[in-house]
Amino acid sequence: MKTALITGITGQDGSYLAELLLEKGYAVHGLIRRASTFNTDRIDHLYKDFHDPEARMYLHYGDLSVSGQITDLLHDIQPDEIYHLGAQSHVRVSFDIPEYTGDITGLGTLRLLEAIRKTDIQTKFYQASSSEMFGAAPPPQNEKTPFQPQSPYAAAKVYAYYIVKNYREAYQIFACNGILFNHESPRRGETFVTRKITRAATRIKLGMQKKLYLGNMEAKRDWGYAGDYVEAMWLMLQQEKPDDYAIATGETHSVREFVEKVFAQLDMDYHDYVEIDPKYFRPTEVDVLLGDSSKAQKTLNWQPKVTFEKLVEMMIATDMEMANKEKTLLDAGYSTGNNQRMR
Repeated sequence: MKTALITGITGQDGSYLAELLLEKGYAVHGLIRRASTFNTDRIDHLYKDFHDPEARMYLHYGDLSVSGQITDLLHDIQPDEIYHLGAQSHVRVSFDIPEYTGDITGLGTLRLLEAIRKTDIQTKFYQASSSEMFGAAPPPQNEKTPFQPQSPYAAAKVYAYYIVKNYREAYQIFACNGILFNHESPRRGETFVTRKITRAATRIKLGMQKKLYLGNMEAKRDWGYAGDYVEAMWLMLQQEKPDDYAIATGETHSVREFVEKVFAQLDMDYHDYVEIDPKYFRPTEVDVLLGDSSKAQKTLNWQPKVTFEKLVEMMIATDMEMANKEKTLLDAGYSTGNNQRMR
């Protein structure tokens, strides 16, 4: 049985990846941050008590800012594969907390690579790079496109990308960069624009919310399905030699188009409900991201399966179900604790 370690296992990608690896027979270890409230909703359906003989997923408290703890964890687990997905991953928020973003998103990757080097474990390492690294570079973007980062998050990811390449060349570590373009799902965090849109639209449809406030609606992104993209992560670590790959659908859509499709499917005109709030604009914007994943398609035999239209439908269906449950509770006099302040 192979053993994998996933940082960021409680996130969107981490939950889909954990599902995939468990289906393939792996023992899966996940790094989670300690919190006073439970933050494992996305993986609760996978969890079995460690006393259960069928348990193959194990969670460990840890922090990407503590190098000694990471080294000890790798020494104890001895993973065959490491999937480094953990980060401060919200682009707009990175302008508000740039130092923390640089520490966790950038140096967190270095700490893991140093732990591999110091423990001398024979493992394969996946780094979750981001299309945000391309920034202002003209589309289409692929593995040969020069990076032009436009945010502290993107700059931290560029550092992580190059430190992976450096450790691969200097210490012969099997380390890959997956340059993933935007990928969404019903498990996307509610402060990310796609989920923010589907969540708000379904609540508006049921009369629980009046307005949706957005920033730059003309920004264009290459949106895929997270469940497809974690398969590409796994495929990278099954190759004979480590390499870097861009993962994308090859289509681009504007935020405005996403909004229009969501509200249209709910028989609403978005003009009646959507307003622009300047606080959601980035100090430096990324106008167009459009990926070329021909290398991954040829080498990994990877193809995206879920279309943009299907992705929108999937997210609406899940959030409509959630909104209906929320409305039932509200009608019965219960508070749902739905918090709009930080969106």
